[in-house]
Amino acid sequence: MKEGIHPENKAVKAVCACGETFSVMSTQPSIHVDICSKCHPFFTGKQKLVDAEGRVEKFRKKYAKK
Repeated sequence: MKEGIHPENKAVKAVCACGETFSVMSTQPSIHVDICSKCHPFFTGKQKLVDAEGRVEKFRKKYAKK
């Protein structure tokens, strides 16, 4: 790798929408996520519908038969 062309990678705090915080390596100063391993349905076994910004309705409206 060439020296001096890559951004600095540092440990930052990531915050989930459920309130969980954890440390990750990133070039960003802080990270906010919607789903983490504490609240993701695959890891918890609970079904949770996450509809960010009305994507389901937008899809149905776009592909609805007229």
